[in-house]
Amino acid sequence: MNFWKISTIGLATALTLLVGRGMVSTAGAEPQPHMKSALNSLEGALGQLEKATADKGGHRVKAIDHVKQAIAEVKAGIAFDNKR
Repeated sequence: MNFWKISTIGLATALTLLVGRGMVSTAGAEPQPHMKSALNSLEGALGQLEKATADKGGHRVKAIDHVKQAIAEVKAGIAFDNKR
């Protein structure tokens, strides 16, 4: 599987979890297994992208930036839910 598929799947999963999370109303902090799983997947994808060769016409670097943004958003979503 190429890195674009991995990063696209990871980003789509994170976005789905973030949007879906806003539709569910619960009280208090939760264990958030899906958010943590998405975070682990994104961190794994980031590690693979960083290990990949750099000859990708700048697309690898962009993918790394997007995955880092997705990681930050998932962490922010976890922190936001834990504050409620």
